[in-house]
Amino acid sequence: MASNNPAPVAPLHSDYFGDEVAERAWEEWNPTEDSVRPVRGRHRVMKQRGGLARSSTVLGVGVIAAVGAGGMATAQDKPPVSISLPDSIADNLPDAKSLPGVGSLMSDDSSDEEPGNASPLTAMSLASDTGSGGTGVDQEAGAGEALRARILQQAEQQQSEAAAEEKAAAEKLAADQAAAEAKRQQTAAEAKAEAAKQAAEAAAEAKAEAERLAQLAKSYALPTSSYTITSTFGQSGSLWASGQHTGLDFAAPTGTPLKAVHTGTVTAAGWSGSYGYRTVLELEDGTEVWYAHQSSISVSVGQKVTTGETIGRVGATGNVTGAHLHLEVHTSGGTGIDPMTWLRDKGLTV
Repeated sequence: MASNNPAPVAPLHSDYFGDEVAERAWEEWNPTEDSVRPVRGRHRVMKQRGGLARSSTVLGVGVIAAVGAGGMATAQDKPPVSISLPDSIADNLPDAKSLPGVGSLMSDDSSDEEPGNASPLTAMSLASDTGSGGTGVDQEAGAGEALRARILQQAEQQQSEAAAEEKAAAEKLAADQAAAEAKRQQTAAEAKAEAAKQAAEAAAEAKAEAERLAQLAKSYALPTSSYTITSTFGQSGSLWASGQHTGLDFAAPTGTPLKAVHTGTVTAAGWSGSYGYRTVLELEDGTEVWYAHQSSISVSVGQKVTTGETIGRVGATGNVTGAHLHLEVHTSGGTGIDPMTWLRDKGLTV
């Protein structure tokens, strides 16, 4: 730092310069503004664009800042080491103009800057005592280790997340498969139960129908016994005037008894052309049962008969080729239907 003490100079010999000159050489020197004006040239103080000028004084400021960052660096017996100050520290350095004894050394003439001499303070070379104060290197090593640890931690976290996602996906797949299997088993069980239900219902219906026919059969009877079916309803042939057979033929010996198939009233009894001797029995629901080709008739018109009661006998009268009973069934509207189907509906076996 600047001092008001006179700078030491070599002694002047009075024999050579004279006493006056020697006396003037030891006068006290008081610097003024003119005497300390910066000398323009290679050794003048440069003003840096970023705000700090490089000089021996500013170098001292950088050393002070380095002490605050991690320790005091000395250059007494050590070679110079390049120290890069972090930007966070460089940005917080005090303005050189505000430092005592530095502001007056700053040049306001920015146009006289020499290119190539301006460089950031963070890139200045300072002496470092590696044995006791190498905190900059330690901090860089610590920062690298912290970054490495953080990267490893992030990798482990990502691996854990991936494993968790994979596990969740596997659990979801297993749950979906289990749900699908349960649904399939439930569907199969429901189908089996439905089939069993339908089978039970069908069996119940068949049983009920059998019971109904059994009860009905008690009130219905076949028209004759010891017979053979020779012609059926709707059969085609030249033997019939319409070209088709209109009834059911029971072939049996002449004189075989003919019975009432159900309780009813006799509405016709006598000769009827090609039918020969015929008896018409009308049932309670209006159905008519015709007995044709009889050899004899045992009832009269208006007579009420019961199931199984004899009403005549088998014969061969009318248009026939042999002794048989020609049985026809007509609805209440007069339409002829199949006698075999009608008898079976009544629970009878033909």
